[in-house]
Amino acid sequence: MSRHPEVKWAQRLDKVYLTVLLPDANNVSANLEPDGVFVFSATAGAENHLFELKLDLFGKVNVEESKINIGKRNIFCVVVKEEKGWWKKLLRGDDRTPHYLKVDWDKWVDEDEDDAGPGDLDLGGMDFSKFGGMGDDLDGSDDEEAEKTEAKPAEAKNVEAAPAT
Repeated sequence: MSRHPEVKWAQRLDKVYLTVLLPDANNVSANLEPDGVFVFSATAGAENHLFELKLDLFGKVNVEESKINIGKRNIFCVVVKEEKGWWKKLLRGDDRTPHYLKVDWDKWVDEDEDDAGPGDLDLGGMDFSKFGGMGDDLDGSDDEEAEKTEAKPAEAKNVEAAPAT
């Protein structure tokens, strides 16, 4: 039986920020599809419990421009919206918001305050520049590069990463 990781989210006019809070995640798999379906799975914890989730996002997304950063404590996704505009909620449908989905007040900006400028969020030094190299530089060492693995989700294709060490 799988579990759901806690997910925090915030949005801007042109993107949505998703943060999957799952320390020491292993066997991370993330898939983002153009119609706005985000599927995630990983194992974590002392007993390697399986964590999975599927989010049907409110609108369509630009997979090519969206980014993911797999770090030691969380998985951070920048999901670029296909069309600029504020979503009235994160998920489509009339269902209640799942208990594991929370607003990320640290990243939230109100609609009337959003100018979608380039410096609108401090990403804490995350490096999203090496999207093609998932798992290539992981050799088990403790250097800073091995602590995080970056990837760019491919259209309707799974992105898998070696565990962060």
